[in-house]
Amino acid sequence: MTPRSTARRLQAVGAAVAIAAGTLVAAAPAAQAARPGAHCTTPQLAAGWYGDNQARLQQLIDQYGKCNPYRPSRNKPVAVFDWDNTVVKNDVGDATMYWLLRNGKIRRPAAGDWTATSRYLTPAAAQALADACGALARPGAPLPTGTPEGAACADELAAVYGTAATRSGAAAFAGWDHRTIEPAYAWLPQLMQGWTAREVRGFAAAAQAENLAAPVGAKQQVGTGTATGWVRYYDQQKDLIAGLQKAGFDVWISSASPQPVVEVWAKGVGVDADHVIGIRNTTASGGKFTAHLQGCGSVKDGADTMITYIDGKRCWINKEVFGVRGAAAEKVQPAARRQVFAAGDSDTDISFLRDATALRLVVNRNKNELMCRAYDNSDGKWIVNPMFIEPKKQKSAPYPCSTTGYVDHDGTAGPVRRGDTSVIPDQTDSVFGG
Repeated sequence: MTPRSTARRLQAVGAAVAIAAGTLVAAAPAAQAARPGAHCTTPQLAAGWYGDNQARLQQLIDQYGKCNPYRPSRNKPVAVFDWDNTVVKNDVGDATMYWLLRNGKIRRPAAGDWTATSRYLTPAAAQALADACGALARPGAPLPTGTPEGAACADELAAVYGTAATRSGAAAFAGWDHRTIEPAYAWLPQLMQGWTAREVRGFAAAAQAENLAAPVGAKQQVGTGTATGWVRYYDQQKDLIAGLQKAGFDVWISSASPQPVVEVWAKGVGVDADHVIGIRNTTASGGKFTAHLQGCGSVKDGADTMITYIDGKRCWINKEVFGVRGAAAEKVQPAARRQVFAAGDSDTDISFLRDATALRLVVNRNKNELMCRAYDNSDGKWIVNPMFIEPKKQKSAPYPCSTTGYVDHDGTAGPVRRGDTSVIPDQTDSVFGG
């Protein structure tokens, strides 16, 4: 047998192995992966995973990593992680919001009109905020929410942000598309109006230091109430991200927390700011944030109708990672222009998780649509892991997949459907903590 025929035979064997493994080719139009050297070493993941998840993740690295001469593509495979409660325990957006309130860094809106901070804010919420905060500072100036006299204002802001309702129970937001934006999430960067990205990164770094130093389970006082006061990186996710990067994957973060905030935290897992996609403000003179947000796809800057949330995450990933422009960014792309791996913990991550072509990791927080799809596992590419810190116990009732597990654009609930429109039956919670 000639050397050329031997090489062809080896290539054929490699292709057959890939097909037998159910390979789905997916790669980014990014820089080429390094050609494997004679002594290429594939990273090995550390222990600490549920069931066979470590083995499934290792298989992903072995198959798509740069050391495999028969990997599906020579382009860098893309991996995308949600951030809050996926890579870290607790929410870095919340941690920053509470820091802003405790340190008096939220500005009263221009002319004192709180509807200027969100097009979805209800009249009841705007009035409640005006009543609680109006006399404390001139328009445009920071409110003294960390002082006793500003406690009621802090309480009202925390209620609207945290519960989407006023302290009296009135709905705080109305009229949004439930598949492209969550007004309370968007409200945090909108409340950062008047600050620059550099200043917000400073605020986030201060909140980060406090929350990492606080003991697990710590509470902090915000206004007259208390809120979660700690955050931790998940060791398993740090190890996974590092392993993927060493294997030649192009690793990104997509989060519904503000861009500068996630940039600060992502450094802790070795992801640079240019690989972070968070909620992004538009800016005015001097780089100061406005209360408006950058758009994606068919949504223009300042329309404030799409953020990195459910279908909005798909759009932003297509735009920033794969270079898709215009309305096409809102659509599912061909397999070669999608991430091979995705990780998330919430219904907010559904679209970009479904777009992943090889493997999808779900951290179980008992979210209906997400767990319906993950447990249904119709294509065999979903894996579920309990939360790595303080995992939830088994959900007592089945997930209502066949009735109300899906929330439509207008907020109405309905059944969760597969890609072929068939209804997913109710699912029993089977991956949980002790």
